[in-house]
Amino acid sequence: MPGPKPVPLLLTDGEREALEALVRKRTASQSLAQRARIVLACAEESGVAPLTAVAARTGVSREMVRKWRVRFTEGGVGGLADAARPGAPRTITDEQVEVVVTRVLTEKGRGQDTHWTTRSMAGESGLSQSSVSRIWRAFGLKPHLVDTWKLSKDPQFIEKVRDVVGLYLDPPDKALVLAVDEKSQIQALDRTAPCLPVLPTTPARMTHDYVRNGTTSLFAAYDVGSGSVIAQSYRRHRHQEFLRFLKLIDAAVPKDLDLHLVLDNYATHKTPAIHQWLLKHPRFHLHFTPTSSSWLNLAERWFAELTSRKLRRSAHRSVTELEDDIRKWIIEWNKNPKPFVWTKSADDILETVAEYCQRITDSGH
Repeated sequence: MPGPKPVPLLLTDGEREALEALVRKRTASQSLAQRARIVLACAEESGVAPLTAVAARTGVSREMVRKWRVRFTEGGVGGLADAARPGAPRTITDEQVEVVVTRVLTEKGRGQDTHWTTRSMAGESGLSQSSVSRIWRAFGLKPHLVDTWKLSKDPQFIEKVRDVVGLYLDPPDKALVLAVDEKSQIQALDRTAPCLPVLPTTPARMTHDYVRNGTTSLFAAYDVGSGSVIAQSYRRHRHQEFLRFLKLIDAAVPKDLDLHLVLDNYATHKTPAIHQWLLKHPRFHLHFTPTSSSWLNLAERWFAELTSRKLRRSAHRSVTELEDDIRKWIIEWNKNPKPFVWTKSADDILETVAEYCQRITDSGH
């Protein structure tokens, strides 16, 4: 059988004001604000099943409503706070925590410093360095880090984003979409002593200093559909080399396929000689990314793989040795290529950029 109907909960004006203040207070914990809302709802409810009705209104269980109704009845507003837990009492007050957090968010640092450190904040706040560190971790504060960003000023930014992303997500029929880019000034570096191999408990080791043995530039065309790569190294990085690379692509791709090339705005891609050659080869269609938007070119992502998996930890005594090593690595890559899957639509990208512009505009800087 159902239990007895609870006696109506009557609040004094002071209790109601205190509970409403907890609900409005931004610095109050979410759990404490929720408990205050439960009590206020209990005071307003006078139906047949008040606990069930309050549970439905506040989105909690019926037992939770009963618990905090009883706790308020027995202890008033103070009864809504968490019970004291075993262990040593807190030595840092909420006010001290608030001061530390507020100073990080509103001040650059102590004196002429550009940012706060745990040591400088400890000296200013009177807390220990470990206490400051714990507070920062709890609030996700990292004043020593700075993220960099750059927004494109290209007047055709929106049109170019839609064009390039449209190629990635919905490539045209009977066509190949190639992300084309150049990785220039790849250095043939040789260490001043032999590299030491990995050992148990010991990572591979190499000397910090090195000998420069010249540079090369790698031109690459990344097939967005299959992940395979057409690539060629050249000692120079001019429009002449780019034209030779276009001819290499033309010879490597079957003649019945159109070619859509995603490129950046480097000057060598737009010279009169390149323009004249393209007029004679109408199956080539060039799509330029917006300025300062290299992240739109998937060839950049492939270059990151080449750097991390081959170049960063290798040593070469000549440019020829470097070029041979890169060529062998690309041959292995093309044996089992893995395409990078583009998932963001143009609308998603433009919405993200718009939100970020709004954030930096509202920041006051």
